[in-house]
Amino acid sequence: MQPMLALLFTGISLVLVATQLREILKQLGKVISRMIFAEKLKNERLKKGWSQEELAEQLFVSRQSVSKWENGQNYPSIEIIIKVSDIFGVTIDELLRSDEDLKEKVIQDSKQLAHPKLKFMFDMLWLMGAAILLVKITSLVLNHFTVLQIPLYGGSFLWNFGPLILMIGGAIGSNMLKEMYKED
Repeated sequence: MQPMLALLFTGISLVLVATQLREILKQLGKVISRMIFAEKLKNERLKKGWSQEELAEQLFVSRQSVSKWENGQNYPSIEIIIKVSDIFGVTIDELLRSDEDLKEKVIQDSKQLAHPKLKFMFDMLWLMGAAILLVKITSLVLNHFTVLQIPLYGGSFLWNFGPLILMIGGAIGSNMLKEMYKED
């Protein structure tokens, strides 16, 4: 019984060690991939004979930002990557191709840049529909309970179906947008 128990504990220990080793290798892979971009940036800067300060001036960022990029502590935004590409005469593909983390950051940044603008547009559609509906309801209530007679110009289609179309269109667009940019 004791040899079986010892074997079981040994097996459990090996699984735990393997799990920890896998996590360490995963983190090491991230560090290496960050170093690929960092090394490219540093090598290109040194080829030009520039200091970090001089590159920072060219990119309109702080020297500390350049230092963090070269040390693999952080990544630049897509706008800065484009400027780096132009300054050093390398393609964006060369900068991104071998660095999976940087590629993923660029993809996420581009989604985040597009998402708020589209969401705002769909929210405004919904709000316009709600505003038209509120004006119609207010007009009907005032016409019914007071001596005021507020006419609704523009035809019955606008006042009857306009709010519905705008609100449904805004809601569907917003929902489709959420699904499109949902976290992978």
